[in-house]
Amino acid sequence: MFLSEAMNQTGTFFHLVPWAVLFPVLGLLINMAFGRRMGEKGVAAVAVTASGLSFVVAVLMWLSLRAQPAGATVPFLSWMTPVHIAWAFRVDTLSVTMMLVVSGVGTLIHLYAVGYMHYDVRYKGDPGRYARFFVFLNLFIAAMMILVTGDSYLMLFVGWEGVGLCSYLLISFWFEYDTKGNLSLANAKAGNKAFIANRIGDFGFLLGMFYMFSVFGTLNFGKVFSEAPTVAQTHPQAILVITLLLLLGVTGKSAQIPLYVWLPDAMAGPTPVSALIHAATMVTAGVYLIARSHVLYDLVPAAQHTVALVGALTALFAATIAVAQNDIKKVLAYSTISQLGFMVAAVGVGAYVAAMFHLIAHAFFKALLFLAAGSVIIALERAHHPLPEEGGHDAHHNDDPPDFDPQDMRFMGGLRKVIPITFWTYLIAGLTLAGIPPLAAFFSKDEIIADTKAAFPLVYWLLVLAAFLTAFYIGRQIFLVFFGKPRSHAAAHAKESPWTMTSVLVVLAALSALGGLLNWPHPYLAEWLGHTLGEVEAAGLNPLVAGTSATIAIVSFLLAWWVYGKRPLQSASQPDPLQRPLGWLFTAMQAKWWVDELYWAVVINPYIALCRIAAAFDVWVIDAIVNDTAWLTDFVGEKIARWQTGFVRNYALSVFVGVLLIFTYLLWR
Repeated sequence: MFLSEAMNQTGTFFHLVPWAVLFPVLGLLINMAFGRRMGEKGVAAVAVTASGLSFVVAVLMWLSLRAQPAGATVPFLSWMTPVHIAWAFRVDTLSVTMMLVVSGVGTLIHLYAVGYMHYDVRYKGDPGRYARFFVFLNLFIAAMMILVTGDSYLMLFVGWEGVGLCSYLLISFWFEYDTKGNLSLANAKAGNKAFIANRIGDFGFLLGMFYMFSVFGTLNFGKVFSEAPTVAQTHPQAILVITLLLLLGVTGKSAQIPLYVWLPDAMAGPTPVSALIHAATMVTAGVYLIARSHVLYDLVPAAQHTVALVGALTALFAATIAVAQNDIKKVLAYSTISQLGFMVAAVGVGAYVAAMFHLIAHAFFKALLFLAAGSVIIALERAHHPLPEEGGHDAHHNDDPPDFDPQDMRFMGGLRKVIPITFWTYLIAGLTLAGIPPLAAFFSKDEIIADTKAAFPLVYWLLVLAAFLTAFYIGRQIFLVFFGKPRSHAAAHAKESPWTMTSVLVVLAALSALGGLLNWPHPYLAEWLGHTLGEVEAAGLNPLVAGTSATIAIVSFLLAWWVYGKRPLQSASQPDPLQRPLGWLFTAMQAKWWVDELYWAVVINPYIALCRIAAAFDVWVIDAIVNDTAWLTDFVGEKIARWQTGFVRNYALSVFVGVLLIFTYLLWR
């Protein structure tokens, strides 16, 4: 009865789409106003309900599109009237796909965060931030919904900047700590790094929009795309410049070379943040931007090749770094950068459906990997330093060394026996990432590799090598974390996470395992997205490519077992088994190829030096001129003030002397 009443005259729910944004906004406003008085349960209920209702709206949009696949544009507000820019919602199969992923996975992560943040705020000793955290999460869902539903590049950019703000707020959520919980400004600096790197990319996006407006006279998707073929004939370079400037924005938001450096440091945020923003949703905004702009990119092959090459190089480069990291979340961070490279490479060769397929699969398994990693971290924290209600004691009374880090995989081992639910879900997610059939990423990654093989052989070989390293580094992580003997007191006495966390892991594990059904054996996703992206040929399953990919993944995973599983580490201080055979190469990968140091040497330190020179110039030149001018004015004023005696005879004498001087001058001339 409710659904029938909610339908409009066309028999659809399109007019309800603004509520996808408004529900999270209402949730954050309630928690801002009353969160401290409602307690953890009240705050969690409001935040989860708000995100869940946004997901319900997304489902209603999906149902409406099944009845009316052409979609609709829903006007909402009119603003910037002199240039006729309005806030309108674009409901089509591409935007609704993103809506379902953002709100669906986002709601699951909200549920997980209910349990995770209970422990996090207790360990940090600041329960008051519980409400603030969920305010930021709801704000992120609202901003992301604006991004994916906007009917113009301007509204997309509003959401783009909104999620950038949320990223900054959540990365530096514990701004006074570092990742080990020590008082430090490390987390605050990580937030600053993310904010600045994204602003560089956003500068490119802004320039692209400005130039687009000067060429097309509008930023509306429909008008830009309809006029693009004509503009491409009359001004072919204009489309190339616009697409390359948009690519700069993509490298910032989706962490591609050269602006990927912010994402690993973003792991300073609480683990639910890593899962929601930096794995499942925000970082895929760049992929969505290119897919949404496919009409423009299809007109300029040079831009497509550039996009594909940037994505492939990023995929391989990040995978090499992930092989040698010891922080459980840093491995996943570089894995995220690498998998985003796969997606960007896919949209670069025009494989938009394959890219979106992998985007969806990645949202499932990478969110699961991060959340399961959070379960591991909390399990070690609880064992290392239990809370009072869990029989808490001084952390220094156990056998863990002073430098114990609950995120360092070298202090783990043997966890499959003590946290079995986390282990099995982590294993499913890891095998999915590796591309082991018949899990979701096997099908999505196979489509990408098959499409690149036909379109761009260099990109194909780069992605194949990246896929080999992917299976190896995730295998290395699984064997270091869950197999062998415990290498710390915390690992030996860890306990499974509460059901509020593990139940979410189970749901995501099911989605990771079954996600391949979205586009195989029947190309449902290709048919669905075809309504927006145009007629696309379903790639299907290429037996040769699929067999090669599966063989590479299995061989690489077995190689990881032979190195790390067959002879597991015995202690946290034992050198990595790859250190000796790889030598300087392993050291370089562990040092992240010294890219951060290169940026400091080439960009940051010269910039700081320039700032100091500018500051000195300001003090010793600009300020000196101003101060000396003030002194001179004061000095002259003081001298002139002596002439103001108040006696008429003195003023008469001054006039007489002045007249005399004037006559003398005139006679002399």
